Amino acid sequence: MYNILFVCYGNICRSPMAEMIFKNMIYKNNKRYLISCASRATSMEEIGNNIYPKAKRKLEEKGIPLEAHIARQFKKEDYDKYDYIIIFEKRNKRDLLRIIESDDDNKIHLLCEFDNHIKEIDDPWYTDNFEKAFKDIYKGCTSLYNFILEQGVKHEQDN
Repeated sequence: MYNILFVCYGNICRSPMAEMIFKNMIYKNNKRYLISCASRATSMEEIGNNIYPKAKRKLEEKGIPLEAHIARQFKKEDYDKYDYIIIFEKRNKRDLLRIIESDDDNKIHLLCEFDNHIKEIDDPWYTDNFEKAFKDIYKGCTSLYNFILEQGVKHEQDN
């Protein structure tokens, strides 16, 4: 089982969008036995809040099913629970390292590492460009999903 955690600053825009997009991919393809995912924030600013309304509308507009969501902060113990911690911009890694101190197991990755066509994904809360954020996150999640599937196949072949 691969456990994926999406982490952004507030856990109300990018990371829950990625979580819902990724879960949709997992559920549509019957891969719940192989992959699970969740999302967190590096800050405490939005803890307890729902997905930002514009992010929620964009997901609904694109036909992505929504699950209940409450912003939660990344905790040090989360590092051990997840195989991949996916961030959206370099700032997120800096903020995570304040919590965990080091990434000895090399679990933290920019979403763009899995798709060479995108760079860091700007926070749409500031840019107000939820369409671009959705497209970039969707592309990145698709590439990440395919990467995880390849890892699962390799793992099965090795056993």
